[in-house]
Formats: sequence, C-alpha cells, structure tokens
Amino acid sequence: MAKSKHGKQKDGIGETIRTIVWAILIAIVFRTFLFQPFWIPSGSMKPTLLIGDYLFISKYAYGYSKHSFPWSLGPFDGRIFASQPERGDVIVFKHPRNGEDFIKRLVGLPGDTVQVKGGVLQINGEPVEMVRDGDFIENIDPMRTRCIDKPVIDGDVRCVKEEWLETLPNGVTHSVLNADGNLSSATDNTRVFTVPEGQYFFMGDNRDNSNDSRQGVGFVPFENLVGRAEVIAVSSDGPFYEIWNWRWGRLLTIIR
Repeated sequence: MAKSKHGKQKDGIGETIRTIVWAILIAIVFRTFLFQPFWIPSGSMKPTLLIGDYLFISKYAYGYSKHSFPWSLGPFDGRIFASQPERGDVIVFKHPRNGEDFIKRLVGLPGDTVQVKGGVLQINGEPVEMVRDGDFIENIDPMRTRCIDKPVIDGDVRCVKEEWLETLPNGVTHSVLNADGNLSSATDNTRVFTVPEGQYFFMGDNRDNSNDSRQGVGFVPFENLVGRAEVIAVSSDGPFYEIWNWRWGRLLTIIR
C-alpha cells in the first residue's frame, strides 16, 4: 500500500534528523580522538605561529586524558595509551589553574632544571646554542600594539625584533624572538626551576611577550596536555572569510 504524503514527510524529517545526529557524533569522535582545530589568538609563539593561524593538533600524540574530551568532560583521571612528549614539541595544554587553552613549546622535562640568564635558556646548567638569524619585521597598529624594541616609521609602523635560532639539547632547532635586548628582569633573568616528576616546563617562542612557565602558568601536569600542534591549515591576517588577507605562504606548513 502506498504511503501517504504525510507519511513521506515524516520519513524525510526522520532521515534528516538521523543524518544530523550521525554527523555530530562523527565530528565529536574526530575531534576527541584524532585531530582538533585550534586558532592562534595571541603573539606569544611568534615567529613560529602568528595571530590568525588556524592549525590542527593531534589528540593521539600523548594518549588521552579527560582534557581530550570537549569541555574536559572525560570519564577518567590520568592518561590512557600514554606516550611521553619530546623536548621542543609545540603543545596545546590546559592552564593548571584556570583551565584555558594555551599553546607553547616544551623546553623542560621532569627532573630538569630550567633557568633563563641574560635572555639565554639554560637547561640542567648548560646554555642552549643561540645563533643570530636576522630580524623579524611586522607591520603593527600603534593604537593597539606596543613595539618595545625598534619601531620603524616609513608610511607604515613596523616593529623590528631580533630573531635567533635556538637549538635544544636533543637537537631541535627553532626560531625565537628577542624584543628588548635582554633587559626584562622578569623573563630574561629568572630563578632556577626544578621540574617535578609528571610535570613539564613550557615557554613561548616570543620570549619577551609570553605568559608561560616562567610566570603565571607554572609547571604543567602530564594530564593537562591536550595535543601536539602538527600543521597550519590556513593563516589569515584578518577575518577568516577575507580570502584576500590569507597568508598563502603559510598554508599547510608543518609546525616545527
């Protein structure tokens, strides 16, 4: 017997609802166990990551904790399928006190001593290798951004910061910025930090403009690691939909 028009409409609505539910479930599984998108809102990881970078983090890199789930609603404490992070990894983690998402570079492992002296990172009493690598120059809006190093005015206001190549003890080399000539007592000359067991020490690559383990954040428990930053999918110097403001040279860039 043929279905009525009303019956066909009900079947159509039911099928649409089922499709939406399945799509939501698949998205939750993908975000929880595989990859999660992440947007960079601050300049603390310049020059590695810029404001407006849209990237993906791997959720499986270090195993899973309650923070792997949306809103940190995982049904267990600790980590399962755990793998240890490596020095130099760029990692998204939950702030130990306020639960906000942060992204920084891992520099200190459990048992390490970490200190900054004269702007140079010291790990276990040894300074890391630092090699000058030119200048990092960016246009800024002087009404919104303060250039604390060398402002250049020639139609635009540009901020010039020293760029250095830093090599960590395991051979990972990456760029860092020095914005103030190593004059900041708070970030360029610190006390000695001893990283406790099961916790980690993080720093931003923009060394004079980063709220990290030196101040504010402190040590980060293993459980709070969310995932490893893998690739910049899109980078935009403006709203995402303004394709003409995309930084095309950064698309699909592997994060080192």
